[in-house]
Amino acid sequence: FSFLLGAFLLQFTIGKQWVHQMITSLACYAMFVFFPRKLSKTVVPVFLMTYITLGHLHRMYINYLGYDLDFTGPQMVITIKLYAMAYNLYDGHLLAKGIEDRAAKKCAPWAVADVPGIIEYLGYTFNFSTILAGPAYEYTTYAAACDGSLLYTADGKPRGKIPSQIWPTIRAFLISIICMGLFVVGTGHFPLLDPSDPQSATPVVLTAEFLSRPWIYRYLYQWVALFFIRQKYYFAWKNAEGANNIWYAGFEGFDKDGNVKGWENASNTKILEFETAPNVKTLSAMWNMKTANWLSRYVYIRTGGSLTATYGLSAFWHGFYPGYYMFFLSVPLLTFCERIGRKKLTPRFETTGSKWSPWGIVTMLSTSFVVEYMVAAFQLLSFDWAVANWKSHLFFGHVLCFVFYAVCSQLKTPKKKEV
Repeated sequence: FSFLLGAFLLQFTIGKQWVHQMITSLACYAMFVFFPRKLSKTVVPVFLMTYITLGHLHRMYINYLGYDLDFTGPQMVITIKLYAMAYNLYDGHLLAKGIEDRAAKKCAPWAVADVPGIIEYLGYTFNFSTILAGPAYEYTTYAAACDGSLLYTADGKPRGKIPSQIWPTIRAFLISIICMGLFVVGTGHFPLLDPSDPQSATPVVLTAEFLSRPWIYRYLYQWVALFFIRQKYYFAWKNAEGANNIWYAGFEGFDKDGNVKGWENASNTKILEFETAPNVKTLSAMWNMKTANWLSRYVYIRTGGSLTATYGLSAFWHGFYPGYYMFFLSVPLLTFCERIGRKKLTPRFETTGSKWSPWGIVTMLSTSFVVEYMVAAFQLLSFDWAVANWKSHLFFGHVLCFVFYAVCSQLKTPKKKEV
């Protein structure tokens, strides 16, 4: 059922292009079945990243700067699922053999002992509630919801008082509807690109008329426009969250005492926490959360904590528009500033530890102020458009980061007794 409904949704949205998801799934399944675990955990990720890379390049070639819905969106989701499964099976192999491995121990809750049957496997890869927009959680999460082991013990007894899924489902659905409304209405009043021809015409924020306005107006307009653009992501993720909660896939289960853990399995963003993030670390953690889990569990810790490998793979997974890389390469500047600011300034001004303290509000506003400038490149995609946009703001985000770091570097680090 999960496979058939997922395939129907793909046929309805992207047409015959869903053959790419089928090819990918079957090819990886063959590797899981016939290759040793040590080999498949390398070959499968390489195959998946090569496939999605070619997909992104083909899309850019035939539809540069276009926003048409095609197979690359669902392909990004399936890439995360099968990339993770390759390591889940490898971890299961190591744990079964009693082989010491730090990464495998950390990811033990998601380890898979044996390759699932083809029906269960396709049900996971084409899962109707995740195939279009994610979230791409691990196979063990999907299987536990399907076989009932999430809610019941092997002898059929409830693991705790089973909560109703009605409110978690309706709540996520209502939020998604609100976000959709905000996106449609908001982007109509504050477009970033030219609504009549977003692919070729000069973006609204780069027209001569717009650039003739005062800087503060232009910046605030861009801030509001980007806020409304984010609503389409919130809509997709919250809608998918509700679709998972309705059949308990979003339910986290019970603790050892039978208490409910929560409904975070299918949560891909925390809107309020993201919009009021006091630093980039929190900002990143609250956005596309399941993708962040994938990068952390199956890239970062598997490469000995390599940020280069993690950010590099994340960039390739997103695609090859210059705007992506301009944004990804700019964010570390802000991260460096946050680190030195936390070391040199926070002990001097923070007294309560609350995000809503005067200092917390300062960090919140400053983070939003600079990130909204940098992230415009991610939405504009084109190198020329991104540079022109940053230039229209006199590159203030980059300049502020360099000046801030240079000034803070000269300050003495407060001693603990001064705090």
